[in-house]
Amino acid sequence: MSGDRIVVVGDVINDIVVVPRGELRPDTDTASTIRLRPGGSAANTAVWLGTLGTPVDFVGCVGLDDLAHHERVFRESGVEPHLELGTGLPTGTIVILVDGERRTMLTERGANSRLTSSSVTDELLAHAGVLHISGYSILDGFGVIGARDLIDRATAAGVPVSVTPGSSGYIADFGAEPFLTAIAGTTILFPNLAEGALLSGQTEPLRIGAALSERFEVVVLTMGAEGLIVFEGKKHTRVPAPLIQHIVDPTGAGDALAAGFLDRWVNGRDPVSAAEAGVFIAARAIMVMGGRPPI
Repeated sequence: MSGDRIVVVGDVINDIVVVPRGELRPDTDTASTIRLRPGGSAANTAVWLGTLGTPVDFVGCVGLDDLAHHERVFRESGVEPHLELGTGLPTGTIVILVDGERRTMLTERGANSRLTSSSVTDELLAHAGVLHISGYSILDGFGVIGARDLIDRATAAGVPVSVTPGSSGYIADFGAEPFLTAIAGTTILFPNLAEGALLSGQTEPLRIGAALSERFEVVVLTMGAEGLIVFEGKKHTRVPAPLIQHIVDPTGAGDALAAGFLDRWVNGRDPVSAAEAGVFIAARAIMVMGGRPPI
């Protein structure tokens, strides 16, 4: 490990979070709570890390109209932004319809598709303790070749790599085997049950984790309200989720969990202790609207 900073690379999104106050009614109005929030899986993780006091660099791509806004928001959260412009494209946007613990997402990736692996410079890696990659940027961005470039350069620099797969829908479209090829050499993988099932070919949590543990040093299988299971070699440990009486919005819970995990892991390399920290941060995330902590 060559440094103490966490370098996060991936998506920046303008979220439009919609929580209907009743059943959706076609062709007429449904009273709702609607909030505009900055988001994106990777960006959310970076901001949670920044608010935890972790030194963090974020690499992403936005539209020109939003550049100054997102740079300011990152810096206010303790994140050093390294943003590029997706010429001719707007910043990515998602409309998120929230229904309890379930969400429906209408997505325009926008400028995120222009992000390249070369955006993460060797200089950034020279000061990194971990490189964290959002799977969205592999699945709809720099692809297998870009992921291999990033992971190989990080490995050569002695920097562990963590990956959140991103989306079971995108993985199904991209192909599980190409995605596994893209992320080979990753140290920590954060799949949820649906993503883990696609990548392992298994359906039962312990079998999913066992299969993925043959490829990755640490697998953190997240299971929503049931907490998570940490797999490290032949060992596995269940970590329960804190009891939450009222879920406001589950958007970004996995991003927050990854932040809490990495914040603890980068200094101690204890996956179970890191997972316990991760579920606590995820619990904080689901009690606010949007995928980031309130500033």
